[in-house]
Amino acid sequence: MIEKGQDTGLTGYLIEKVLKNYSGDYPPDVKREIDLLLRRHLRRPVIYVGTGTCGIAAGADATLKAAKEYLKINQLEADLIEVGCVGLCSAEPLLDYQAPGRARVSFQHVTADKVYEILEECFHNHISDEHVLGQVASEGHELWHGIPLIQENPFFKKQHRILLYDCGEISPTNLDEYIARDGYKAFLKVLMNYPPEEVCNIVGQSGLKGRGGGGFPTATKWNNARLMASDKKFVICNADESDPGAYMDRALVESNPYRLIEGISIAAYAVGASKAYIYIRSEYNLAVKRLQNSLIRAKEAGFLGENIFNSGFNLQIILRQGPGAFVCGEETALIKSIEGHRGTPETKPPFPFEKGLFGKPTVVNNVETLINVPLILLHGPLWFKSIGTETSTGTKLFALTGDTVNTGLVEVPFGITLEEIIYEIGGGIKNGASLKAIQIGGPSGSLVPAAHSDLQIDYEAFHKRHQIIGSGGMVVMDENTCILDMIKYFINFLQKESCGKCIPCREGTNRMYEILQMITTRPKQNDKHESLTRFQGVIQLENLAKVIKETSLCGLGKTAPNPVLSALEWFREEFEEHVFERKCRANVCKNLIEYVISAERCTGCMVCMKKCPYDAITGAPLEPHLIIRDKCTSCGICYEVCKFSAIDFI
Repeated sequence: MIEKGQDTGLTGYLIEKVLKNYSGDYPPDVKREIDLLLRRHLRRPVIYVGTGTCGIAAGADATLKAAKEYLKINQLEADLIEVGCVGLCSAEPLLDYQAPGRARVSFQHVTADKVYEILEECFHNHISDEHVLGQVASEGHELWHGIPLIQENPFFKKQHRILLYDCGEISPTNLDEYIARDGYKAFLKVLMNYPPEEVCNIVGQSGLKGRGGGGFPTATKWNNARLMASDKKFVICNADESDPGAYMDRALVESNPYRLIEGISIAAYAVGASKAYIYIRSEYNLAVKRLQNSLIRAKEAGFLGENIFNSGFNLQIILRQGPGAFVCGEETALIKSIEGHRGTPETKPPFPFEKGLFGKPTVVNNVETLINVPLILLHGPLWFKSIGTETSTGTKLFALTGDTVNTGLVEVPFGITLEEIIYEIGGGIKNGASLKAIQIGGPSGSLVPAAHSDLQIDYEAFHKRHQIIGSGGMVVMDENTCILDMIKYFINFLQKESCGKCIPCREGTNRMYEILQMITTRPKQNDKHESLTRFQGVIQLENLAKVIKETSLCGLGKTAPNPVLSALEWFREEFEEHVFERKCRANVCKNLIEYVISAERCTGCMVCMKKCPYDAITGAPLEPHLIIRDKCTSCGICYEVCKFSAIDFI
């Protein structure tokens, strides 16, 4: 029976039944409680507000406040629940409404000023489709007439959501709700039935590979650590997500922290570790807060601590906040940071499974890898292996950003192509523009030209083309993108994030950035050999990139030249245009552009002269004006403010 008022509540009851291998029906009162947690039956309406970081950035805090005020003013009873990110970040803020017996309806772009109107309709059983994203079809719930199914929305239709299944659906820190959705069943199943080697075998049979970028078989890493003789072993969850535009791990932690904790617990049991660390960047404030609360709650319920459920297994999970350095995403630098040292990479071997944290055998996995583990143990390795391709099983998360109509977090099975993600899930390119390139794998990933957008998401397929999937950042670029400007941004980021330990990375990335700066800047008039110098820069850039790739100490340096090398392979003509024609076809490289005023079209209105921040324009009223080249910074303000189209750029 459920003891009302006990802190463990339904969780304690379900744990007890699972530990006893209970397989029958639950008593009616327990089943009713589970149905309420699963929203199968409701006592009163429920309002859900997506308060992940992306939602808050779009104004979800104000939306939540407006919903509370609406309920208070109208003296209405309803449950108001904060949930994580459903993935469609471009539609934030998101607000869902579910009435007893009716399907859950999701509304998009619900800023605070729209809350009253939307909830007023919902509580009067009338929903217009102005802000509707879709309704969720589920057993026992009556559908709303004329409202499209969210499952048929193009953004969701081609996804295969196993990791994101509960994201945006459940309250992130409600352990009862997680338990009711089969949470912790895999962990308890492991404790009661499988020795560590069997857990490693099951994960190995699933074909799970590390999702942090390397694609190394997870079970191999675990077995290597398990077989090492040592008095202590550690598991580290790498949540130090540092690629610009990538937020897969953050969204998973914010939306369902208990599944990560369960995955870490299974990994620790499999390798024989009694202590685990979650290394997360300190600026992930919301993720840190939800993890802290969940770790406390999991310990109170008995999932962490000494002799867990009389199994003899002990586990302590420590949350360690990192400084936000890109290089600390590399496992040896991460280990140094946890130890209290400066985060700098170490040479390998020895590998972390041999000599890692505090000199002991250590397994390092990222968030996405570990969240797959409970699902594999719960549903079996064959279920997981049935998703994806023969060499890359399961699904992969991508942060889809850039010039697509829809942006956000997507989960797709391995084997899907880049163009399917861009055109079917992403909705195509904004404003009807053409696809130019895709940067995949973060700032140290490679450019994929539009002509190769039929490339399959598969570790082997990418390896054959000397490319990396990386952790899952995907930046889509349209025809108006300057490739040189884009890779200059990535190289600038990488050279600033270099730890400086090895010369090839420290000096090489800086020199690559200097060359790109030179190529994208108009040469001085007194430079007689500028064309030759700029051409030599391109030749030097390619050779330099190869040297950095071959001689750098860690993964950051070895992959840093990837954007440059792939750009030279597929977009060399843009380099030649910048060098020989001093032209940026996208008109993005401002320092390469020279503005001139047409004497025939200029009316002398003086607007450009007044707006120029550098006093680079001279002329008398009602007379043609002139741009002083030595003062002009090519900011383009004059071009933007001229009402007579009298300013050209060359």
